Amino acid sequence: MELKVLNKTIQVQKKSYNRTIKRIIIFVASSVFLSFIILLSLRFGSVRFSTSEIINSISNKQVSAGRNIIVNIRIPRTLLCIMVGANLAVSGALLQAVMRNPLADPGLTGVSTGAGLAAVAIMLAFPSMAGFLPFVAFLGGAAASIMVFTLAWKSGIDPIRIILAGVAVNAILGGGISLLTVLYSDRIQGALMWLNGSISGKGWNNVSILAPYSVVGLLSGLFCIKTANILQLGEDVAKNLGLNVNNSRLILSIIAAFLAGISVSTVGLIGFIGLIIPHISRLLVGSDYRFMLPLSAILGSMILLFADILSRTLFSPVELPVGIIMAIFGGPFFLYHLRKRGAYKI
Repeated sequence: MELKVLNKTIQVQKKSYNRTIKRIIIFVASSVFLSFIILLSLRFGSVRFSTSEIINSISNKQVSAGRNIIVNIRIPRTLLCIMVGANLAVSGALLQAVMRNPLADPGLTGVSTGAGLAAVAIMLAFPSMAGFLPFVAFLGGAAASIMVFTLAWKSGIDPIRIILAGVAVNAILGGGISLLTVLYSDRIQGALMWLNGSISGKGWNNVSILAPYSVVGLLSGLFCIKTANILQLGEDVAKNLGLNVNNSRLILSIIAAFLAGISVSTVGLIGFIGLIIPHISRLLVGSDYRFMLPLSAILGSMILLFADILSRTLFSPVELPVGIIMAIFGGPFFLYHLRKRGAYKI
């Protein structure tokens, strides 16, 4: 009897050791691949550079056209992709823990549509206030998110009510966007890039604005890993473990809405990252948020960077909004996995 227990214990330890080694390999490989994608992002675009030219341009402070492109366009654009990709992926992962719903993403809380309505209103109806666009878009996303959670609150936050309230609020705000595009159809061209999510034209000013908020939001998400893991066990189990379920859901939802809001207000509407990246991370390292959340941040940065490279090169010199690339490839990818594996369980 004791020998059987000992053998079982050894097998469990061996399985745990193998799982840990696998996770380490995945993290190292994804980090190396992210570095490779960063290099590609600096190299490819309307103008292509070799690796040596990039190194020389960064190290040599002498003013030149190549250095200006790399330092003032490519590097800030790459940094924005890294931050926005990580923000949206972590936001989606947190919301999936809150709602225990694998289809939850930042758009479900109204952040994207609220920010879109506010931004379109500025660009079409009040173009003289364009300088306040990121701030107003963030306020619009925050207001929409508050509206969703207010409508969903009834003696606590229920995931089903959040989803239903999110669908209703998104439909209303989406109607507002459509109304503005009809009333100001002569000005819609300037708003199309933002509505489809575009990193084109962004510079160091955008990086300096987004960076501190991203650091605060991502660190806050990491501090909530234990809470997210407990919420996955179900409401009854979480309560038995002493967790205040309503407060925990509210805190995680606020962090998720904050990460999505600051990203949308900077680069516009980019979909599918918050939806598909947590799925990929869950397939690679499991549902434990200690591993899944950091990997989601890495993969989110990697996928958005790769999509941005495609947006620059597929129809060069014409540049597509990166949101279109994510929709073209993200939608079929998600449907493929949904068809192949069925509904994901959290």
